[in-house]
Amino acid sequence: MEYIKKPLEYLKRLIQWTVVAVVAGLLGGLVGSVFHHCVDYVTELRLNNPWILLFLPVAGILIAGMYRIFKKEGILDTNCVLEGVQSDKKIPFVMLPLIFVSTVLTHLVGGSVGREGAALQLGGSIGYRLGRWMRLKKETLHIIVMAGMSSVFSALFGTPLTATVFSMEVASVGVIHYAALLPCVVASVVAYEISLLMGIAPIRFANVVFEPVTATLMGKVVLLALLCAWVSILFCSVIHNCERCMKKRMPNPWVRGAIGGGVILLLTALVGNQDYNGAGMDVIVHAVSGDARYEAFLLKIVFTAITIGAGFKGGEIVPTFFIGATFGCVAGNFLGMDAGFGAAIGLVTLFCCVVNCPLASLLLAVELFGIQGILFFAVACGVGYLMSGNRSLYHAQKIIYSKLDDTYLDEYAK
Repeated sequence: MEYIKKPLEYLKRLIQWTVVAVVAGLLGGLVGSVFHHCVDYVTELRLNNPWILLFLPVAGILIAGMYRIFKKEGILDTNCVLEGVQSDKKIPFVMLPLIFVSTVLTHLVGGSVGREGAALQLGGSIGYRLGRWMRLKKETLHIIVMAGMSSVFSALFGTPLTATVFSMEVASVGVIHYAALLPCVVASVVAYEISLLMGIAPIRFANVVFEPVTATLMGKVVLLALLCAWVSILFCSVIHNCERCMKKRMPNPWVRGAIGGGVILLLTALVGNQDYNGAGMDVIVHAVSGDARYEAFLLKIVFTAITIGAGFKGGEIVPTFFIGATFGCVAGNFLGMDAGFGAAIGLVTLFCCVVNCPLASLLLAVELFGIQGILFFAVACGVGYLMSGNRSLYHAQKIIYSKLDDTYLDEYAK
C-alpha cells in the first residue's frame, strides 16, 4: 500500500506547489512590473527636471515619517525577509506599500539606490501573505516566501534563473533550500512572462567580446577577481559603518533623512551631473561598452552609503553592478584586458562577493552576457567568493559553513 501512497503524496505536492507558485508568480509579476514602470517614470522625470533634486531633504523626512508610523511592526527591511526564510519571523504586509512608495520616492529625488531591496521585500511580503492565507504550515511558509522573492526579482531584472537560485541561496551561506526549487522556478518564469507582457525589456549585454581561454587571460581574470573581493569588503564596510555612524550621531530619523538628503544634494552639485543618483544603469551600459571614469566606483560607494545611512529605501544590488562594472572596466584596462570584458567580470564578481551567492552569480553572468564566457565567470566567482570573507550587504545573512573548509559555523555575516 505504501508503494501507492508515496507516489500519490509526491504528486499531490507537485500539484500544490505548481498552483501556489503560479499564483505567487502572477502577483509578483504584476507588482514587480508596475513597480518597474513607476521607477522608470520617476527616473526620467528627474533627469528631465533636475530641480527635483532639491526635494532630497524633504523626501528623507517623508520616508522617515512613514516608517516611524509603523515602528511597532519592527525593522522593515531586507534583513526582515531573510529572517522570515530562516525562522518563523512574521513579515508584515505593510512592508509592501511602504517599500514600494519609499523606493519610488527615493528614485524620484535622486537617492543612490537600486531595486533589489524592494524586490525581495515586495516578494517576501507577497509570499508570506499568500502562505498565511492558504494556511500553509511553517516549513512550507518559508518556501512560498522564497518563491515570492524570486517572482518580483525576476520581473524587475528579467533574469528568472538568477532569481530562482538567488532566493534559495541568499539566506544561508553554504546551504541551498532545494525543496524550494520547483516553486521558485515556476514563480520566476510566470513573473518573467508577465513582465514581458507588460512591456519590460530584460537586461542583456550583447556587445562584450570574449576571447579564447588562455593561461595568461585566466590569470588576469583571477587578479581582477581578487581586486573585486577587496572592493567588496570596502563597499560592505563603508555601507555598514556609515549607517551605524549616522544613526549614532543623528538618532532622530527625520534629522538624519533631512541632513543625508542635503549631503547627497551637495555632492551632486560638486560632481556636476546625475551619474551617481538613482540606479545608474546608463553608466553600467557605458562601462560594459568599455567607457568608465577612474573615480566612478568610489563616488558610487560614497553616494550609496550616505543614501542608505540616511534612511532612503531601495537596495544595494544595482549600485553593486555599477561599482563592479566601472571598477572592472578601469582595472581590466589597466591589466591589459578588453575594458568591456573587465566590466562584465567586475559586475558579476562584485555581486557574488557582496551577497555570497556564487551559483546565482554564475547564472546571472549567463543571463546577462551569454554562455561564451562561463569559464571566466566561474573562476572569477570562485575567487571572489573565497576572498571576500564573511562580509555581506545583509546583517541577517547567516554563514552556515565556512568558506575555508567544511566547518559548521552558523554565524551572522559581518
